[in-house]
Amino acid sequence: MYTGLLHTHSSIRYLVLLLLIAVIIKSLIGLMNKKPFEKADNMLSLFLLIFTHIQFLAGLALYFVSPFVQFGGQTMSDKMTRYWTVEHITGMLIAVVLITIARSTSKRMSDPVAKHKRLFIFNTIALVIIIAVVLQGGLKIIGSIRM
Repeated sequence: MYTGLLHTHSSIRYLVLLLLIAVIIKSLIGLMNKKPFEKADNMLSLFLLIFTHIQFLAGLALYFVSPFVQFGGQTMSDKMTRYWTVEHITGMLIAVVLITIARSTSKRMSDPVAKHKRLFIFNTIALVIIIAVVLQGGLKIIGSIRM
């Protein structure tokens, strides 16, 4: 079960990142050129939302079966255990919430430029958080290998 969830979670991340970058670029172009909010913009942000939630659900299931997630007295003192138990899930949850807010609030807006702006800002912040959390984990992994 763990291996299947890990492969699913690892595979979907590339689709989520691709969709996230596509939404950010498309919304930036729409914002800068004051373009109308088209059906393609709507569908792209919808697919981003769907796959982000699928990714989060796979990650949440993985969280409860992962041997790296441990609750106990040593959780916060061991940097790798703390990363997988606390930091990774917290950062990714914040990113998922930002992507969800971007989609749900932009749907209610009538001004197309405001929609593009909302999608651009919230999704860019989500991408920065995702990159920061992943880099932080990577640096911790590299640091633990050197020891």
